[in-house]
Amino acid sequence: MALLPESVDYTDKDFDSLRARLINLVRSAFPDWTDFNVSNFGNILLELFAFTGDILLFYQDNQARESRITTAQLRKSLIGLSKLLGFRPAGATASTVDITVSLAAPPIGAVAFTAGDTFRTREITDPIVFQVLTGGTIPAGMSPASIVLTVENSLNSTELFTSPGLANQEYRLSDTPYLDDSAVIVAADGTYTEVENFLSSTSADRHFTTVVDENDRVTIRFGNGLSGAIPQGVITFDYKTGGGSAGNVEPNSIARADVSYADTFGNPQSVTVANALKASGGSPRQSVEGIRAAAPESIRAINRTVAREDFEINAKKVAGVSRALMLTSNERPAIDENAGQLHIIPDGGGLPSTALKAAVEAKVCVELPKTLTFVLSVVDPVYLTIDVQATVFLATGQTASIVDARIRSNLTALFALDLADGGPNLGVDFGANSSGEIAWSDVHNVVRDTVGVRKVGDGLGDFLLNGIRSDVSIEVQEFPQLGTVTILNGDTGAALA
Repeated sequence: MALLPESVDYTDKDFDSLRARLINLVRSAFPDWTDFNVSNFGNILLELFAFTGDILLFYQDNQARESRITTAQLRKSLIGLSKLLGFRPAGATASTVDITVSLAAPPIGAVAFTAGDTFRTREITDPIVFQVLTGGTIPAGMSPASIVLTVENSLNSTELFTSPGLANQEYRLSDTPYLDDSAVIVAADGTYTEVENFLSSTSADRHFTTVVDENDRVTIRFGNGLSGAIPQGVITFDYKTGGGSAGNVEPNSIARADVSYADTFGNPQSVTVANALKASGGSPRQSVEGIRAAAPESIRAINRTVAREDFEINAKKVAGVSRALMLTSNERPAIDENAGQLHIIPDGGGLPSTALKAAVEAKVCVELPKTLTFVLSVVDPVYLTIDVQATVFLATGQTASIVDARIRSNLTALFALDLADGGPNLGVDFGANSSGEIAWSDVHNVVRDTVGVRKVGDGLGDFLLNGIRSDVSIEVQEFPQLGTVTILNGDTGAALA
């Protein structure tokens, strides 16, 4: 009896391929079986095995994909793989802003505002909530009757548990999303302090660690009595939830108080609230792409700054730095030997502040020291502005102003520092890390593929980058940014919107 030859094509793992192989196997073992119609009962069994194999191999491929940090797609997988490197993905941060709370008239008695009082934006559905960080008081008779309070886009949560007195206790807290470093834990034997791990903890050290899962839910872990004390009695967990870029609300967005206020004599007080400035400091949790890039970097430059990559990696460890590029005489002959220029881009783009430059210099010169004789200069980024001019023809039924806004939005996303989920936009980088040019076709395709665009004009002047119908060269020290966008209507020749 002939046997089916061994298959060495490991890509044939889908239903159709498995069914074809099973049919060949059946034919080699049962030559008289020639009816492979759908209605044949034997064919039903054959397709059942093919279907089962397809599902199992799909899971097998997923397991293989999720086992490598370069290919994993699930946040849960990346968190687990990051632990192997000792890397902890960053959670969301909460924005803060000062608000002015005013009373309708000078109060007869003092009016107190306490930490934890909440205010919210004017939206009725899904408003952004802020809580007071430090309370204050409007004294009796004060005119004008107002006070400035600092609020944060977060909420307080408290949970109580009774310790069983066992080693390695774990408690999974309920509320999400957990804000990193916000847990305050008090047990009958005292207050506990968060540490990265228990490697340096003794039996007397009241320490705990936190583990945040893919759903931003935190698990608190205590020691075993030898490495870290075992908590006793009732344990109180106070922590904060919230954060994210949605908390960076515009001026005069915070407009409502959740608390009813009265003075010390019980007289109700009518309050108005406003934030004169935009809230700042809110950022989303580290994205999947951000984890994928940052986890390997975390072990490449641990306690020193020597190689070019070390300077860039350690600079990005400073809060507020989005991108960094280190250049020496190898990349730019104009730079002196044994010296380097470290270009940094702050979060959101633009030019870094003097304080941010100083923080980067302290990071790579003191905390994670460079070689003593190497001369470092922390400098501003050099931007290459890309002006876009496009002539487009609209699809039937499209509104010019809407298509114009879509094109501008897509071009902004193309040149953005970060993706929508907060991860780095690897599509744009310094010239030293790219092909040395901004491809005309890449920008053209973004406009052409915008919903509502029927086509882009094919004339010599219908699509230009910096006034030319060609790729734009980029120097090693330059970083591309979107400049002026001019969009013309191909049917009328006028501006699209």
